[in-house]
Amino acid sequence: MPLRRPTADTPALVRAAVAGVHQIFESGYELIKAGVMLLDLTPASRVQHELDLEDDAADPTRARLMSAMDALNGRYGKGTVHAASTGVNDHRREWGMRQERRTPNYTTDWREVPVARA
Repeated sequence: MPLRRPTADTPALVRAAVAGVHQIFESGYELIKAGVMLLDLTPASRVQHELDLEDDAADPTRARLMSAMDALNGRYGKGTVHAASTGVNDHRREWGMRQERRTPNYTTDWREVPVARA
C-alpha cells in the first residue's frame, strides 16, 4: 500500500496496512497471517513536502505522541509501547511467528556466526 509521502505516524501506517488488507482480502478465504514491509525509508530531514497535501505532520499532538512512544520504547525497550495488539509476544498463541525452518542469519547476526574450533 504506497503512501503519498513519508510518515513516522504509527496510526497513519496502521490505517494504510488495514486499507491494504481490505484491498487484497477475498471473501471465502481465511486470512491467517500478514506481514508489513517498509520500503524506501527516508529521514524526516529529507522529506520534500507537496503543495497540494495537508501537512499531517504539522499536528503538534501527533508529533508529541510519536515522540513519547519513541522515548518510552528507547528507555524501557523496543516494543514497550505499540499500536493495538501488535508486538504481543506470547509464543503459546497459535498465530505467533514460527521460525522452525528459518534460514540462519550468519551475515546479519553476530550470535549466529558459526564458531570453528581446532
